[in-house]
Formats: sequence, C-alpha cells, structure tokens
Amino acid sequence: MPSKRRYVSPLREQSAARTHTLILDRATELFAERGYGRVTVADIAAAAGVASKTVFASVGSKSDILNRIVDRGVSASGHEQAMKDLLELRTLESVLKALAHGTRVGNEDQFAVHEAIRKALPVHENGEALWERATAAYREALDTAARHLHALSASPSHSVQETADLLWFWFGPSGWRTLVVERGWSWDRAEEVLHDTAVTTLR
Repeated sequence: MPSKRRYVSPLREQSAARTHTLILDRATELFAERGYGRVTVADIAAAAGVASKTVFASVGSKSDILNRIVDRGVSASGHEQAMKDLLELRTLESVLKALAHGTRVGNEDQFAVHEAIRKALPVHENGEALWERATAAYREALDTAARHLHALSASPSHSVQETADLLWFWFGPSGWRTLVVERGWSWDRAEEVLHDTAVTTLR
C-alpha cells in the first residue's frame, strides 16, 4: 500500500518564511544597538512578537542567528553583479567612481548588519573567523578591482598589492565607519572625499 505523501501548505510555508525573516531582522537590530553579548533569545523573541521556542525552531540558537545574519548580509551585497559592471570600465577615474559609490551604497544599506557583526566580535567564540567570513567577498572584490586598475593603459604607480590595500583602507567597512559613525560625516561627503583621495593618490 503506497505511503501517504505529507501535505505541505503554501500558506504555512509563507508564514514560516515571514517569521524567519522577521526574527533575523529584529535580531540584527538588537545586535547592532545593544551588542551581541547583551541580547538573549528571549529579547529577540519579544522584539519579533513570537515565543522563544519559535526562534529556536525557525532559526536556531543565538550563534546560529548571527551566522545567518552574516550569510544574509553577504548574499544581499550584490557584489558579483557590481564587479561585472566595474570590469567593463576602462578608465581609472570611472573605476574609482564606481567603487566609491558602490561601497557607499553597500555600507549604508548594510549598516545594521555590519554593526551587529562588529559588536559581536569581542564576545563571540570565533569572532576572527566570523569577520573573515563576513568580509571575504568584499576583500576579494577590491582585490579584483586593484588587478583591473593595473590592467588599464594608465595604471597606478603602486604595486597591485599596495593598490588593493589602499582600496581596502579607503573603501572597506572601517573607512566608511570611521568617517560616518565616529566622525559624523554625511555619506555623501564621505563618498566625495574618499573618491577624490583615491583618484589623487592612484592617478
């Protein structure tokens, strides 16, 4: 006698997906505001309007939640398409303009995610690996941009590695955070100055 197939309700799946997203959204906000170490699963559940057991069932432990936040942030960055577009550019100025604007948009849109991860590093059991996973694609994108700059007819006078290091210094998450969060610059002004600095130095 054939076994009955389990019926999966599309509405139930949609509801579960919405709950999953809501939990991650609220957890990101709480981690960014208070810091990972000061937030409990009960806090996340209360913010999401669900029971603690729902959090565990939907996402897992607090560490699992942070890992999913990292994965979601990397996925949402859109770095692959951005790099494809950048590699079509043929002048140093246009490449640096694309980098300045693209990394600005990414850091502005993903600000809460970056803060959630950054504030977790001192207390997370594997903070160094977590940050490496969160920024690996970002670093590789800027390394690729550096190699592309050196393939242009008017390439920088620095070595490829030095150019990559400078791009990370200017356009990596710490550069944006220093100017916007720590020094109170607007995103527009930070983008303008970082772009101008990069062009002046590398041209």
